[in-house]
Amino acid sequence: MSYLKQLRKDPVMLELTKATSIQLQEIRKPIFLELVYSIMSQQLSTAVADIIKKRFHELFRKKQPTPQDVLAVPFMELKKIGLSTSKTNYILNVCDFFIEQKVTDAKLHKMSDEELIAYLTSIKGVGKWTVEMVMMFAMKREDIFPVMDLGIQQSMIKHYKIRHKDNKQVLIERMMKISEQWQPYRTYASLFLWNSK
Repeated sequence: MSYLKQLRKDPVMLELTKATSIQLQEIRKPIFLELVYSIMSQQLSTAVADIIKKRFHELFRKKQPTPQDVLAVPFMELKKIGLSTSKTNYILNVCDFFIEQKVTDAKLHKMSDEELIAYLTSIKGVGKWTVEMVMMFAMKREDIFPVMDLGIQQSMIKHYKIRHKDNKQVLIERMMKISEQWQPYRTYASLFLWNSK
């Protein structure tokens, strides 16, 4: 596993990789649905997000919905599964975008990381973190570092003894500097950091 060889050049990551094992899952399809899941999961525990996803699929008799299928569901019915008004609107924005732009998984896979972030964050309600989660967990991109993720920040403060005196900019700069040594496998490093919590 070449990513382990790279990560273990960092003494802290060496210890983290000894403590647990991780694996990137197979590429998931369709990406539009993973983007919807990522919006649903924002600021929620995994358990609560899973319940909402289950209710979402029950709306479609557990078949895999298309953007058109989601748009056909009345707004209040979609909201009733446990979504806020904002999240419901964001999910509908994603569906509209994928239909209007004729977005395909193949088109998205051809884009670079930077192109993907710029393209998908043009959808109202889709931020960089949301796209990063899709890139990591649905598209199997190996060098994604979600520096604004609270779990990653807390883990790095703990393991790398980062002193930032509540200055977020100092913290981000220090995290980015540390992460340079993990390239091109920062997705794996992020997974180890999450697991270490």
